[in-house]
Amino acid sequence: MRLIVHGQQAYGKSVLESILDKGVDEVVAVYCAPDKEGRPLDPIKEFAQEKGLSIYQPESYKNPAVWEQMASHEADLCVMAYVLLFVPEEALNVPKYGSIQYHPSLLPWHKGPSSINWPIIMGKQETGLSIFWPDNGLDTGPILMQKVVEIEADDTLGSVYFNKLYPLGVEAMMESIELVRDGSAPREDQNPGDGSYEGWCRKDDVCIDWSKPGDEVYNLIRGANPQPGAWTTFNGAEVKVFDSRKIDGSGEAGSVLAVDDAGIKVATGDGAVLIMKVRADAGKLAAAEYAAAVGLSVGSTLGT
Repeated sequence: MRLIVHGQQAYGKSVLESILDKGVDEVVAVYCAPDKEGRPLDPIKEFAQEKGLSIYQPESYKNPAVWEQMASHEADLCVMAYVLLFVPEEALNVPKYGSIQYHPSLLPWHKGPSSINWPIIMGKQETGLSIFWPDNGLDTGPILMQKVVEIEADDTLGSVYFNKLYPLGVEAMMESIELVRDGSAPREDQNPGDGSYEGWCRKDDVCIDWSKPGDEVYNLIRGANPQPGAWTTFNGAEVKVFDSRKIDGSGEAGSVLAVDDAGIKVATGDGAVLIMKVRADAGKLAAAEYAAAVGLSVGSTLGT
């Protein structure tokens, strides 16, 4: 088939690279986000340049001139690998077979831009990915393929994405292209009343409330690790909490129960969490180093 590859960042590059490596389909154009002044080139653009591919970077996909430009490629399919700009159906339907898109959740659950953070924060034990046929809704189009992954007890946003959903997503996209090529790609409609939608997981969503149960505190920390980074305060100064572990312990919520080479042990509503890595004014460092630098010790209270 003749393919348009529309994506950005490392995932978009990996999908493009896999398509080229397979050598079955022809990439007739690469669409990616506009350049940002003072920022490095997007990895997919840099790779596309190395391969001598035609690159397009519209500011918006609501422009009829962009639809005409896309039509000029006479593509069979548009492969959307991590796209943040809204793409209307007028652009989605330009290729002969339309467009397929990757979304890192089991649609219709966790529609929206932070779909990996929220299942972890909510304490779910599994999530997954969907390849779907996008429409004018937000992650609402018919499902082509889904794959399930386990959220293990010590998984973080980073490990679920990079170790599981990223590589599996590249494989699923390649499988989906093959199904479209063979004329056997499913289109299973989503029920509009099912599932959930959550917005961006932002700083205000991940302030640690130490009075919450230990499971909730731990899930919040790992679901925001590495972005946006769960945070608390000590003596009025913010500190982000990254690597952590749920452990036994009891005390007044937010109180420091122990400080040693392993980290900072902090009481929660019904247990404790061991903080092992933080980011503060001095940058990212081991929790024990942070404690020594700011004078945090047994009996200190976080969230103050």
